[in-house]
Amino acid sequence: MDRVALRGLKARGHHGVFPREREEGQTFIVDLVLGLDTRPAAADDDLAKTVHYGVVAEEVVDVVQGEPVDLIETLAERIAQQCLKHDGVQEVEVVVHKPDAPITVPFDDVTITITRSRA
Repeated sequence: MDRVALRGLKARGHHGVFPREREEGQTFIVDLVLGLDTRPAAADDDLAKTVHYGVVAEEVVDVVQGEPVDLIETLAERIAQQCLKHDGVQEVEVVVHKPDAPITVPFDDVTITITRSRA
């Protein structure tokens, strides 16, 4: 299986369990690895036979900016399900970064990584 990766998609969302997170929002960063067979697209040099990563990027940003959820686990699942709606995508790895999580000690990042497939 081939891989198409999108790294560092940024969007502001209002996800979290604390009122401040819901009211003020924060930046979330998403990394994706889409698993698909790119041979048909490469053979014909045809965008219609692969995944349009620009469209996927816009859809992922829409999910992050959309309906708030408490957990980044839920957000990652919603992103994965959106990616799997594309016909050629057989599997997806989603990493959601929450670099401004409300943690009281110094830290660099909080992430959740999930992998989902059609099977």
